[in-house]
Amino acid sequence: MDLTQHLNDIQESVARALAEDIGLGKVDNPVDITALLIPADEQSKARVITRDRAVIAGRPWVDEVFRQVDPSVTIDWKVNEGDLAQPNEVLFELQGNARALLTGERSALNFLQTLSGTATLCHHYASLVEGTGVKLLDTRKTLPGLRIAQKYAVTMGGCFNHRIGLYDAFLIKENHIMAAGSITAAVKQAKVIDASKPVEVEVENMQQLDEAIDAGANIIMLDNFTPEQMRTAVAHCQQRSAESKQERVKLEASGGINQDTLRSYAETGVDFISIGALTKDCKATDLSMRMIGGNYLAF
Repeated sequence: MDLTQHLNDIQESVARALAEDIGLGKVDNPVDITALLIPADEQSKARVITRDRAVIAGRPWVDEVFRQVDPSVTIDWKVNEGDLAQPNEVLFELQGNARALLTGERSALNFLQTLSGTATLCHHYASLVEGTGVKLLDTRKTLPGLRIAQKYAVTMGGCFNHRIGLYDAFLIKENHIMAAGSITAAVKQAKVIDASKPVEVEVENMQQLDEAIDAGANIIMLDNFTPEQMRTAVAHCQQRSAESKQERVKLEASGGINQDTLRSYAETGVDFISIGALTKDCKATDLSMRMIGGNYLAF
């Protein structure tokens, strides 16, 4: 994911996180009252480590936290985005005003632990389909307000993004088909609304699959097909492609796929597998920050 298109989202996400903690931008006098125990001019250093084996993701959010808290804080990263870090490995070191380091700590680590947890889970899922050529896609089942962040973390873990939201691609499901009257009618109307956007159709049987192909869908989601049914669908689409001398329509598997069944679906020949668990079932990475310099009383 190209984050240059989402810099405002990063800034706003960080501002909301800091507002939750210290009221920054929300109250007249944002403050970390515990940090006031430390002399205002005290300078210090801090070190952040991971206690877990984890794929690291979230550096832009960490950097933005301390930029908003105190731009004079310097951050020395010891790992790159997407690196697989080992337990007790140092991720980065901070230097600057002691109050600022402690004030920004929790917001920064919240972003880093959540996004690294997402990236780590995606790395695991990607390893399960290695060599099959299938691309694992995320869904819109993300933490509210952190969609861009989590979808970025998905790519750091070796998986791929589906549509970002409801605005950048059509995904025609059962209720849309019922409301439009048919798959054909829904696809036709989608192309009238915006012919530049990809059109994906969710189908539940072979008859709907043929209708979606005939209607001109760019991608077809095979919903709750078994692996055997998936293989049949792939072979059917390949045959249609050969007969028409056109590229085979892209196929996506979805619905009820878990770690135990993932490989069997990946080996059916589908192009994509979408899995909501990539973003909704992640476990935060265990991180820790320790002060390593300063004259104040540690507490």
